[in-house]
This record gives sequence, structure tokens and C-alpha cells, in this order.
Amino acid sequence: MFGLVVRFTCKDDASADAFDQLVSETIEGIRQHEPGTLVYASHRVDGQPLQRIFYELYADRAAFDAHEEQEHTRRFLAARDDLLSSVEVDWLELHTGKGTTP
Repeated sequence: MFGLVVRFTCKDDASADAFDQLVSETIEGIRQHEPGTLVYASHRVDGQPLQRIFYELYADRAAFDAHEEQEHTRRFLAARDDLLSSVEVDWLELHTGKGTTP
């Protein structure tokens, strides 16, 4: 499996609302067209109204690469920068756990 955690900080409340809408549209495309995307979850952070955290888990690196090539993902990547003040990415290597298996 292949995964990552991403912390997004939106510029302001209006940007956060627009980001949430963009994410909802993107996740719909992921649900419909990405069988190799096992988990793609967007979280709000309690007490931090401008922050969002994504948890993404893919069957393998090829599934992630396929995700990056999708039209809905390219649209998200192109539109998000105007809404954000920062992006932090942590790439994950599974050590142990319980949950979705490929």
C-alpha cells in the first residue's frame, strides 16, 4: 500500500468554503473512477477552522500515479493554490495496522 497525509491551510473563511466545495467535487470523481484509491478522506481540524487534513491510501504506487492523472485531480491541483496559504505533505510507509488490504 502507498499513502500520504496532507495538511492544507486555507487563506480565510471564504477560501475554506471554496476549498471544501472543490474537495467535494473532486472526491465524487475519485469515488466513480478510482478503484485503486482505497481511502481518500478529508477532515476538518477541531479548533482550526482554516485547516484541512487529507488521509490518502492507495493500493500501490501505480494507483497513486493513476489518481494524479485523472481530470478531477488535475482540476483540484490547478484550483487549490489560489485558496491556500500552505500545504504540508507526509508520505507514509505502512508499518503495521488493521484496515483495508489490497
